[in-house]
Amino acid sequence: MNTVAANTSRAPIAPSSLASPSPAARDDAGKLLLRLTIGVLVLLHGVFKLSAGVGFIGGMLAKAGLPGSLAYLVYVGEIVAPLLLIAGFWTRAAAAVIVINMIVALGLVHMADLFALTKQGGWALELQGLYLFGALTVVLLGAGRFSVGGRNGRWN
Repeated sequence: MNTVAANTSRAPIAPSSLASPSPAARDDAGKLLLRLTIGVLVLLHGVFKLSAGVGFIGGMLAKAGLPGSLAYLVYVGEIVAPLLLIAGFWTRAAAAVIVINMIVALGLVHMADLFALTKQGGWALELQGLYLFGALTVVLLGAGRFSVGGRNGRWN
């Protein structure tokens, strides 16, 4: 048998296709991780307030000379905004609501601990600081492409 081998040469695999993800893909993955982290952690506080109510917040608002009915806005800041943040829809606006929510919480509840340290030397308001500055970071960065709004979404 006289068979001629067919030319089966293939194009070499481009080295860039085997390399790590592009910087843009890593940035978008980082934005997703940040959105999910802040969104889930704040949402857990909101779920607690759904079951426990916001009466104690209304009391603090009344002490500060504000209408107690404003306490219901905590549901926007700790339920609606985190859900939008997680989904990546109206992301910057949702993160801004969380920032405002945290500033109000710091002013009403945590002002005495603003410059306090724990026994271990950490800031007494580490968790609140994470929520505040994490949400502020999302306001600045946007949602990224791994979101309902997509990379070019109006509020993303």
